[in-house]
Amino acid sequence: MEFCNKPIASRSKYSDVAQSRCHCRKGHLGECEEFPFLSHLRSVNKQLAEKIKRDATMTTGAAWKSTDAGPNRILRWVMELSDEQLLEYGIDMSQLKSGVIAKLREKAADYDSCILVAAKLTWIAYQMENAPAPPPDIKEYLEDMFGPMRDGSTVCVICRLPLDYNLFSAAARGKAAIETCHKNPRMHNPDNVGFGHRECNIAQGAKTLSEFYVWIGDILSRVDEDEL
Repeated sequence: MEFCNKPIASRSKYSDVAQSRCHCRKGHLGECEEFPFLSHLRSVNKQLAEKIKRDATMTTGAAWKSTDAGPNRILRWVMELSDEQLLEYGIDMSQLKSGVIAKLREKAADYDSCILVAAKLTWIAYQMENAPAPPPDIKEYLEDMFGPMRDGSTVCVICRLPLDYNLFSAAARGKAAIETCHKNPRMHNPDNVGFGHRECNIAQGAKTLSEFYVWIGDILSRVDEDEL
């Protein structure tokens, strides 16, 4: 698919790192939009639309504020800059703990990959059990990018059990029941992302899916059947 790609004005202080662009189809009518595929979800489930955009484009960083904790929520493509370039934006990597630096750098991704991740997550969300039906134009847009949609076909990236769209609203103590997951936590691209149960995502941790399955298999091989 060819995008419009016209620049979109942004108030972000990082706008010179990557220019926001229109991702409507080339030759479209009407206003330019950076995330046109999210327009329907914004109207029926604004919280989910914001989650998809946030998870696709932002790091998680630290949940608290301190000099060595690192920035909480920063654009992923900003983390591709060198330490010297980041200083120009007030981010001093030399003040951060090594683990924080590694985490931030692992979450870096270029602008185009982040937009495609957002589109892929939207495509996946619409295929969950009990998900709303996308408008024909958005369905065609997403299917042109990622293939046919199949109702109720979305499963947890990790445990492979079906995911219900209603779980997005089933938060406990502020913690979502469904989280964005990565098959390889150190890669952020549309082939590597999906949704998963929060408990599954926590269990996987920093392991790749392959490493996680081997780890689980080794544990089960050491467990006597009588202990199960």
